[in-house]
Amino acid sequence: MKRFDPRIVFGLLLLVGGGLALAQAMGILVNASGLFWGGLFLAAGLIFLTLLLSGHWWSAIPGFTLAGLGALILLPESLSEFGGALFLGSIGLSFWVVYFSSRVDRWWALIPAGVLTALAVMIVVAMRFENFGGAIFLGGIGLSFFAVYLSDRAERWWALIPAGVLVTLGGVTIAAETFGNFETAGFFFLGLAATFLLVAVLANMRWAYWPAGVLGVMGILGIASLLEFANYFWAVALIAAGGYILFRYFTRR
Repeated sequence: MKRFDPRIVFGLLLLVGGGLALAQAMGILVNASGLFWGGLFLAAGLIFLTLLLSGHWWSAIPGFTLAGLGALILLPESLSEFGGALFLGSIGLSFWVVYFSSRVDRWWALIPAGVLTALAVMIVVAMRFENFGGAIFLGGIGLSFFAVYLSDRAERWWALIPAGVLVTLGGVTIAAETFGNFETAGFFFLGLAATFLLVAVLANMRWAYWPAGVLGVMGILGIASLLEFANYFWAVALIAAGGYILFRYFTRR
């Protein structure tokens, strides 16, 4: 059996490229170079993806990336606005495949998979709902960290913190369009309080009750400014704090 010679592939590529260039010169095709490079990247991606059948999990990353790049080049002009989402989504898909090929050993793939998927979804949604783009991106990354926590609740409890912070920041981007800065800060502190409360309850970390309580109070004070009795609330709070300090001072003497 003869040894495979790479010159065969190179010769075929020259034939295909020359044929496409001739078709463009004759007016049969319009974007011959785009078809050539798009088809080349797509074919290269498919070659890498065939290695997945042999257990080479790493081939998913260059495979889907090259295939996505080829699909991006071949994308019709009428759908060009979806090009970024297509390319980022294809790379994100590669990391999802890496994760599901071994969920125990390759849990780390959840993070780039979630980030890239969130970016792709953000691009599509932002076309019609521009104000929700940031919320979807941050919230999507937060959900990817929550998935990391679910992959091993005992060892990866720490993932609850970035998950809660990022989801909270996603909600803050929406609240900022509706409420003032002080009220938005209140929502932010309440979100952080809920995050540490989840750490305390789900991960059984008792120390997390302290930041949850402090942040919860700060959040309630910020939200209270939305209500009509906010001025009275602050006045009563200051009087109560001052009275408590004086009471403690005189009773100790």
